[in-house]
Amino acid sequence: MDWWIWILLGLLLCLAELTTPGGFYILFFGVGAVIVGILVGFRAAGPAWFQFILFSAISVLCLWLFREKLLQLTRGRPSESVDSLVGELAVPLEDISVNSVGKAEMRGTSWNTRNIGDKPLARGQRCRVERVEGLTIFVRAESN
Repeated sequence: MDWWIWILLGLLLCLAELTTPGGFYILFFGVGAVIVGILVGFRAAGPAWFQFILFSAISVLCLWLFREKLLQLTRGRPSESVDSLVGELAVPLEDISVNSVGKAEMRGTSWNTRNIGDKPLARGQRCRVERVEGLTIFVRAESN
């Protein structure tokens, strides 16, 4: 087959991957076709039957080597458990009296915050997260 047919087939397969729900299967067959097209262009792929064998081998090899890594990159890290927030520092965005609810900032996010300590929290005072329930953090003033 001509080199441009392989390249066109590869690009069409890569575009087809965009229409499928994120399995990254078709993409690697597109990559295999593009690689075979490049090899045919340099007259390094041999007859048509060998090109198809090369296409299959390259596609499966790329699928086996790179699919899992690509899935990890696109899915990102699993979200952290809210239990990992216990022990973190938060900063009240308003004065929060004892056993009252207010707002505090932690990790760049505003949280509903209940003061479970025995002293009121002043705006900007550092406090430590004792537990998390739903979207509310339970804090007490940080001991120096």
